[in-house]
Amino acid sequence: MSTTGSGTPGPVGTEPASTKSASTEPASTEPATVISDDEAARRWRLVLGRYAADQLSVGQQDAGLERSLRYLYDREYTSRGHRVGQGGDDSGRPGRGAGLGGSQPHGVDVTALGWLNEAGSLFPRETFERMQVDAVSRYGLTELLQDETALETLEPSRELAVAMLQVRGALDDRAAAGLRRVIQRVVEDIVKRLRTRFTTAVNGRIDRSRRSMHRVARNFDWKRTLRANLGRVDADGRMTVQDVRFSSRARRTLTWDVILLVDQSGSMAPSLLYSAVCAGILSGLPGINVQLYLFDTSVVDMSHVADDPVTVLMTAQLGGGTDIARAVRHAEQQVRNPSRTVVALVSDFYEGGSVSSLLSTVRRMASSGVTMLGLAALDEAAEPVYDQGTARHLAECGMEVAALTPERFAEWLGEVLS
Repeated sequence: MSTTGSGTPGPVGTEPASTKSASTEPASTEPATVISDDEAARRWRLVLGRYAADQLSVGQQDAGLERSLRYLYDREYTSRGHRVGQGGDDSGRPGRGAGLGGSQPHGVDVTALGWLNEAGSLFPRETFERMQVDAVSRYGLTELLQDETALETLEPSRELAVAMLQVRGALDDRAAAGLRRVIQRVVEDIVKRLRTRFTTAVNGRIDRSRRSMHRVARNFDWKRTLRANLGRVDADGRMTVQDVRFSSRARRTLTWDVILLVDQSGSMAPSLLYSAVCAGILSGLPGINVQLYLFDTSVVDMSHVADDPVTVLMTAQLGGGTDIARAVRHAEQQVRNPSRTVVALVSDFYEGGSVSSLLSTVRRMASSGVTMLGLAALDEAAEPVYDQGTARHLAECGMEVAALTPERFAEWLGEVLS
């Protein structure tokens, strides 16, 4: 499923570790303002880290920021073979001793929980969430998942959940249990946001012939409202609206089969998260039979746990190749009533199998009456990332291809099922 939100990977190449990994100032959309040389030097010192200590000092007011950044991002330097000086003080000037041990700046509780508590109190929430992602996905601070207090301190976010899913295979049982708790909190937040959209969109189409007393914006009937208040127009042409009309929604009486095919290759973690949530919501709606399949070069039937997004996510195996043709052929074998079947393929469309086989299967299913949608993957910046050539060929064969947020997917599905 397509995603919302933003966030980009951290530093690459040989740049100082903290140049892109964390911001020390909250993001702003206001016009840039001129800053003094002292303020510019202060910011650059925090960005560049300890390698700028000989030229730029850290003010007392920034000592906490410097300590938290050093604890996390000095790991980038050591991973690239840089030697970490021993000692140091709150001025940020390292000692001259050599060593390759873990970063342990003076004055900081060097446990992950100590760092987490300090960083959470010093940085804006958006920056803190980004640092959590880096801590887990880049620097292996999985002890955050092993401490009850740390779990409560973590700020659950989609980005953190995605990062954790990508490193899940390297976690021990205790850390995996902590991961499940974090995923549960993230899933609950997403479900709370999306459930109403899916329920409203999918439960039935608007029936303009019947008036409803259920006053929701989606059912607002502006034409009948205008007609009902035409007698309340004053001499200046202004209408006083006293009678607001709403339309009923027609209930569906026939069952639809919705088959979700979700690519679980390594780049699909954000889409997998939302796909699992959408499958869980749809499973709880009347008149819809949900079949959920995860695939890479093989196809795994997750239909029996489709109503439990957390179990789906904890079971998924991110990584490996991609054989979309095989997954689509498997879906074809599950079709019982083509005219009442929707197949939604969530993928980046980079086919590792036979493209010709994929296209022939899609063409055959579309000809039989199956409604098909290809949901293109989006990256962390919510930009479409997919093989446009394969997507174009799929569209030519009868599959509607789009990059949709989960909300728009709910609306599209509601239109199809009506």
